[in-house]
This record gives sequence, structure tokens and C-alpha cells, in this order.
Amino acid sequence: MHSSRGLRAYLCRRGIAHAIPEKTDQQRHRHDRGRRGGRPPAFDPRIHRRRNIVERCFNQLKNFRGIATGYDKTATSYEAAVSRASFLLWARSV
Repeated sequence: MHSSRGLRAYLCRRGIAHAIPEKTDQQRHRHDRGRRGGRPPAFDPRIHRRRNIVERCFNQLKNFRGIATGYDKTATSYEAAVSRASFLLWARSV
């Protein structure tokens, strides 16, 4: 799903560089199509590694119930909850 042709086209139209590796079955399918298969999408492992760090941080933030469920009524209070949770996560890591 994350590396579908449609998603890659959407990112390209929006001018967003993707950091999603191409799956092996997609590589094989593109290779089987020969010249019609097109070029392989560019992939930078360093960018993918940084993306993974950000995704893991979001997953840790989702452990806080208020953030995961969005109980807060206003954007300001939600932002404050995310800031507080981020500080707590940072304090635990120090």
C-alpha cells in the first residue's frame, strides 16, 4: 500500500520526495515488463532511516491516551498535550 504506483504518482505531483523502498515483487513486475516497466524509483536509505525515527516517535506519542484519541477540544490544548508528552519522552531517555 505505502509503495503503490498511485501513491508514488501523488507524491510526485505534489513535489514530495518519497522515502519508501520498492517491494521486491514490484521490482520483479517492473523488470518483467522490460522497457515498458520504467525506471526504478530513487531510494535513499539515509532518508528512510530518518523517516523511521520520526515514525517511531509518533508511535511513542500515541501511547498517551489523550493524544491517541484526540480528547482535547482545541488545537492549542492538543499542541500543549503533544509538547508535554514529548518532554516526558525526552526526560525518560536522558
